[in-house]
Amino acid sequence: MSQHFRLLTEPQVAALLPLPDLIAAMETALARFSAGDVLQPVRSVLMVGPQQAYFGLMPAYVAEPPQLGAKLVTVFSGNAAKGLPSHLATILLLDPGTGSLIALMDGRYITEARTAAVSAVSARHLAAPDASSLAIIGTGVQARSHLEALALVRPLADVRVWSPQARSRERFVADMQGHGVGTLRAAASAEEAVRGAAIVVLVTSSPAPVVDDAWVAPGAHVISVGACRPDQREMPPALVTRARLVVDSRAAALVESGDIVQGIREGHFTEAHVVGELGEVVLGRITPRRSAQDVTVFKSLGMAVEDVAAADLVYRRAVETGAGTALTL
Repeated sequence: MSQHFRLLTEPQVAALLPLPDLIAAMETALARFSAGDVLQPVRSVLMVGPQQAYFGLMPAYVAEPPQLGAKLVTVFSGNAAKGLPSHLATILLLDPGTGSLIALMDGRYITEARTAAVSAVSARHLAAPDASSLAIIGTGVQARSHLEALALVRPLADVRVWSPQARSRERFVADMQGHGVGTLRAAASAEEAVRGAAIVVLVTSSPAPVVDDAWVAPGAHVISVGACRPDQREMPPALVTRARLVVDSRAAALVESGDIVQGIREGHFTEAHVVGELGEVVLGRITPRRSAQDVTVFKSLGMAVEDVAAADLVYRRAVETGAGTALTL
């Protein structure tokens, strides 16, 4: 029997997925995950070929409303020389009642946007209510999407960005002026960017810490998006140790996050140092910030339920609007 499905390209996906709606969808998805309404294993990962490129498989099932799908994601560092993004992804959405394919869509934009949307949820619940200063370490795709998403949940009056290449910093500032923020400027150093910032975003590909604990002010909220493998870390152990640590998935963080795995192995803290999951914060089950002086850290690894929930939103809107191409398998 033939399977009828909808094919959606990256521009079509982006047009159907405005950030405010995606942030709301991610908040719901995180809550459902932490409430136990999601079936989702820790992702399966292959390191491929001589360059040890990353290939991950991320399936998830949401009980209510029913959603079923999987993302295939790759990270090939040599892609830039071939005119391709380093991070690529495809999402398959299945009928939760029959298992048949109902949509095949680009997942690169969804990965970019949902990651920033989840970070915005963390800032909404973990950053100080009056947080208006932001430091971004990194100037790539995720830096851009994070600036756009965070500007939707906090009034950003002062944004400082830093990455190792001055040209990248200058291009970022030129491209992102006017994205709902006040002052946006390139910092001369990572320290200059981070000191005094109420929100600190780390979106780097560095396998080693990119900030110093002493730079992070009391009361700050740190969002760590890079270092998604157990042999990588983006934060110094002292910062993770003193912070109130929140993760997207406790099970995944204790296996995949080098900032946590290595910290436990080195004896800086135990598994109990993880205060809880962001979904638990959304549900009101935990109160991560005990005082205004507490530093909070959200370690983001990304979850399949986020991709499936975003893809489901895209699919439903595509059906309503007739977007995409109807195909038969």
